[in-house]
Amino acid sequence: MSRYRGPRFKKIRRLGALPGLTSKIPRPRSNLKKKLRFRKKSQYSFRLEEKQKLRFHYGLTERQLLRYVHIAGKAKGSTGQVLLQLLEMRLDNILFRLGMASTIPGARQLVNHRHILVNGRIVDIPSYRCKPRDIIATKDKQRSKALIQNNIALSSHEEVPKHLTIDSFHNKGLVNQIIDSKWIGLKINELLVVEYYSRQT
Repeated sequence: MSRYRGPRFKKIRRLGALPGLTSKIPRPRSNLKKKLRFRKKSQYSFRLEEKQKLRFHYGLTERQLLRYVHIAGKAKGSTGQVLLQLLEMRLDNILFRLGMASTIPGARQLVNHRHILVNGRIVDIPSYRCKPRDIIATKDKQRSKALIQNNIALSSHEEVPKHLTIDSFHNKGLVNQIIDSKWIGLKINELLVVEYYSRQT
């Protein structure tokens, strides 16, 4: 299944806030609320929704998310917590959490177009796994700087999570440590995601 490129409001109305997908808030639809009120959900539906929420927030394909679940399952610790850490430490998500991009798809575009440096080297892989003490910066080109400066200015009212530090004057960010679960920017029950995939195999 390919990465979702359809209407974003449609997913938000069904799954709730997905800040990585879009920061816009759709107008409520009274008719939709009435339909949802009488719809009884199964346990499978709850697990599916949590999985979809994770997938659309981080902008992953089904295959990518499944691969992350397998990696998390082989690591030490809670599979759900490790899964969230893996997703949060992706370069495109780090850019989004630093405020250097307004959405994760926007961050992915910055990386793909080679605007981003990690420790002084161009990285054009959005899924690049950032590590503590990594320095995220913009390429020394006016167009790159202008794109990042504009995004940082728009997101200046939002709090940067404690595992990251932003230097807005120099358009740089620092990864301080592996993210703690309390700093995850999405309301998610990761155990339901793990259960969803455990029942598919």
